[in-house]
Amino acid sequence: MVSTATFGTNAVDWEERVRFDRLRDERLARLKAELDASDLGAVLAFDFSNIRYMTATHIGTWAMDKLIRFALLTRHSDPVVWDFGSAAKHHQLYNPWLAETTAELDADPHAPHHGAKRPRIESGARAGISTLRGAFNPDTGVADEVAAKIKRELEKFGLLGEPLGVDVVEMPILMALQNAGISVVDGQQVFMRARTIKTQDEITLLTQAASMVDSAYDRLYEFLRPGVRENETVGLVAKVLYDHGSEYVEGVNAISGERCSPHPHVYSDRIIRPGDPAFFDILHSFNGYRTCYYRTFAVGSASPAQNDAYKRAREYMDRAIALVRPGATTADIVSVWPKAQEFGFPDEEAAFALQYGHGVGLSIWEKPIFSRLVSLDHPEVLREGMFFALETYWPSADGIGAARIEEEVVVTADGCEVVTKFPAEDLLVAGQRYFAVNGPLPVIRSSQSHLNTEWGRGEA
Repeated sequence: MVSTATFGTNAVDWEERVRFDRLRDERLARLKAELDASDLGAVLAFDFSNIRYMTATHIGTWAMDKLIRFALLTRHSDPVVWDFGSAAKHHQLYNPWLAETTAELDADPHAPHHGAKRPRIESGARAGISTLRGAFNPDTGVADEVAAKIKRELEKFGLLGEPLGVDVVEMPILMALQNAGISVVDGQQVFMRARTIKTQDEITLLTQAASMVDSAYDRLYEFLRPGVRENETVGLVAKVLYDHGSEYVEGVNAISGERCSPHPHVYSDRIIRPGDPAFFDILHSFNGYRTCYYRTFAVGSASPAQNDAYKRAREYMDRAIALVRPGATTADIVSVWPKAQEFGFPDEEAAFALQYGHGVGLSIWEKPIFSRLVSLDHPEVLREGMFFALETYWPSADGIGAARIEEEVVVTADGCEVVTKFPAEDLLVAGQRYFAVNGPLPVIRSSQSHLNTEWGRGEA
């Protein structure tokens, strides 16, 4: 049964929280099951999220875009990870699970053991390096050395003639593998299928990550006012998250005023003005598990058009969530969302990711994907334990702003549970209230003062 209970972020002896040993075992078991169900002999990972899922190793976020480390899982062995310099020795000292195996051909036949796990013939933590995205001179032969390491393992376990699934790969590595006689095919789907259903510990970590964003939004709501710049809100959110123990603030989309429509997907140094709409997407990770979590505010007051846009985005969100349950499909969800032409785009590709949904786990944008671009023709069935985010968007009729809402949900036995808890059922107005001689100004008003009077509107 799925539980979204949250705990403290520290380890204690008086309460069972996340069981990281169980997390490692269950993730590897799911990956092995998908590998066994495929026609591949092994899978090779360069993507950091796949490496972490397979091996439970991590060397920091600085290296995530460099493709410098790699890991292999075969049908007859447990994972081997070749790591950046001294990280391999660190893993040998502090990652004992890489010295154990449940595979007969991988085990040391002479070592004593108890239970299913046995000491390995060779450690699964080894030194190795890829091409540094081409920074190494090709004449160094680094790509050939990577291929030789992989070929050795495949030969050792009798799998050299079987297809090798790879998630992402640099061209020199791909050519070196092929030149070594290895048949390279797409292996990403094996990883994606394994990661689709979350274990209980994964759900706990995902919910814990969301709770940290709840806190960031509370601080942001207090901070927002005219004169604050978008980049300042990014700094505030990052500090709150890192103070709470975030491993990595992947990004904060801070979008305000006229920049809200069309959505630029990047923050700027724009100064927020009275009456501005402002929406934010907060992406960070806690023990590797991500968030993707939008909220929209009005600063000081909201125009009627902005409030109407928010109601529209909320309606599409609520209609979608009401359909989430095991057995429903991604096509069922997107069918209640508007077509691209209804909100100003020529086709679904041009409007992609505005009415959208995606799995969330060790990375964002995992399976399943919800979009009218693909889901109506290629629906995916929802299952208990899936964890994903749903996003809606609507531009305001006055052409100035837009509303953006996102909720993260986990599929339960009979429906779903929303784990993003910062209030979003109505448009929140941030910033101080302004008082005129007749009392506080309304929170629903035009930011152009003359439009709030009969003479200014030309009606008197």
